[in-house]
Amino acid sequence: MVDLMRSEHQVSLRQGCRAVNLPRSSYSYKPKPKNIQMIIDTLLELTSKHPAIGFWQCYYRIRLMGHRWNHKRVYRVYTALKLNIRRRAKKRLPARAKQQLFQPEGVNQVWSLDFMHDSLWDGRSFRMLNVMDDYNRQVLWIETDTSLPALRVIRVLDQLKESRGLPQMIRVDNGPEFISRKLDHWCKDNHVTLAFIQPGKPTQNAYVERLNGSIRSELLHAYIFKTLDDVREKTQQWKHDYNHKRPHKSLGYKTPIECGS
Repeated sequence: MVDLMRSEHQVSLRQGCRAVNLPRSSYSYKPKPKNIQMIIDTLLELTSKHPAIGFWQCYYRIRLMGHRWNHKRVYRVYTALKLNIRRRAKKRLPARAKQQLFQPEGVNQVWSLDFMHDSLWDGRSFRMLNVMDDYNRQVLWIETDTSLPALRVIRVLDQLKESRGLPQMIRVDNGPEFISRKLDHWCKDNHVTLAFIQPGKPTQNAYVERLNGSIRSELLHAYIFKTLDDVREKTQQWKHDYNHKRPHKSLGYKTPIECGS
């Protein structure tokens, strides 16, 4: 309308904008095309390297990289690229009484240990011993081999004792390696309390169980391993990324290293 008044009635720009109640800044505004290629490249790089992470993991990793893009803008690009992860529908479970999980107040107060199983490309099975600090969710050690008896568990703890010190308490399930007399004697000699969860109650060891789920989806299901060396190499890369670059919702979207080590 302003253009019509200016061309046919020789009305000035100021008078035309005033007549239609339009600010002159709005009249002069020229939309600038938004360059989202950098967002696309960053999202594709993250999801190709970590295929199991969702939007918020991508977004907070992008923030740690130093980018300050608005989360709505990033989400629009994320959905346009169809990077959304399909979620399984939750099963309807009966109501059950939940036991409150003890939460440590500092590092080296409570560690959690647990085993995982998987197999190589040729069918040979291997085991993983995962050790984490419950306070900041830091992965302290991932030991991988075809067999991990109680003596191997003790050797891992001895190595952590030299590099980090020992906790006040170690939380474990009732596996044969953890209920062995050798580990019991070692804990007593080193003044460490060995806390066992109740049989059939994995939620009492929820921190390391959550870690196992991340390892399963982001590492074991994401790669094909032909040798144990392949597993150990990828495991160490994943462990470094988990501790230094992976933000945790339970930690206020900070990394375990940022919360203390």
